[in-house]
Amino acid sequence: MFIREVPKEIRPRERLVEYGAAALSNQELLAILFRTGQRGENVLEMSLRFLSRFESLPEIKGASLEELTAVKGIGEVKAIELKAAIELGYRIATASVPKYGQVLSTEAAGQWLMLEMAHEQQELLVALFLNTKNEIIRKETVFKGTVSSSVAHPREIFKEAVKYPTARIIMAHNHPSGDPEPSRADLQFTRRMILCGDLMGIELLDHIIVGERDFVSLLETTDLFDDPMSHMGD
Repeated sequence: MFIREVPKEIRPRERLVEYGAAALSNQELLAILFRTGQRGENVLEMSLRFLSRFESLPEIKGASLEELTAVKGIGEVKAIELKAAIELGYRIATASVPKYGQVLSTEAAGQWLMLEMAHEQQELLVALFLNTKNEIIRKETVFKGTVSSSVAHPREIFKEAVKYPTARIIMAHNHPSGDPEPSRADLQFTRRMILCGDLMGIELLDHIIVGERDFVSLLETTDLFDDPMSHMGD
């Protein structure tokens, strides 16, 4: 049995040359990376089957070589080349984002944190320590695990903050489920951070929750930052 050829008019390489990479589907981009199919299956068919084995592109990004090669037709060479292409794409996407710079808006901070955290499989709680000019002087992964855990206490965060000339803090954590909608625990934790910050003289500027494709700013979507005391009974 021979490898089935892809008709010339729908070959991904030719389509990329004619229409540009952005016009290609995930299936077609994968087909270019894989180059060849296997017996009885052309490369486009194999790419579609490969995609069906994973729930999302982030799951492919996080897959190990062993998980990739478990898909029929994907040998070690194809798996290694795919991992390399994904990593290069990630580095290109993050190259223009300064590791430490000035926070100009919630949108800018949220987009940066999306790149940093959206594909994490474990929930992380991150603190950005800012000076009076909103320049990031330190980024700390404070906790690993749910923010509702007893270990996620504001005192540990402010203990780190006072080591530096911190004027403001932006908190961020990811939801591995992909849904950035804040939970009751998220709101309670944010409220405690605001109140502790008032006592310490270090402002909580925002708490950003990162999902798979979007983020939520609690500063922009709640009234917690207006009067946290009014929610103490919630």
